[in-house]
Amino acid sequence: MKGLVVGSTASLALVGLGLFWWQGRAQVEEGAPPPMAVQSEAPLPEVPPVDPGEAIGPAPPEATELTREQRRFFRYDRNRDWRITRTEMLSTRSNAFRKLDRDGNNLLDFEEWAVATVDKFEGADADGDNELAPGEFATTAPKRRKKPRCAC
Repeated sequence: MKGLVVGSTASLALVGLGLFWWQGRAQVEEGAPPPMAVQSEAPLPEVPPVDPGEAIGPAPPEATELTREQRRFFRYDRNRDWRITRTEMLSTRSNAFRKLDRDGNNLLDFEEWAVATVDKFEGADADGDNELAPGEFATTAPKRRKKPRCAC
């Protein structure tokens, strides 16, 4: 019983202290002055005439040709900040991981990995001798996808 009384008293004291602190913050925020209006002393730019006549605008920007390595870098650097984070690097592998994770528990155990590896090996071993010749091993390389041509 003594513990219940002490716990209740401590709880009420903490609630009272919290309310006191909250009211103190509210009074400080109410007393803050309103923000000052910013007055611009720079004149507004002139409106161009409706008929441009002989005026020539600036040249449009030219697209730069990226090297193969820059294109590969930007496949991972999603936000174009010239830094590849761990999340950006691993995000491209999530689909491959999902294919290996047969039971869908987001854990790749040895059996799931072994089944995928054995299936890949057996698919490449054309003559069934449990050995991969260089020609058979070449079939295990990732398939390169052709990029669709732009129909612009």
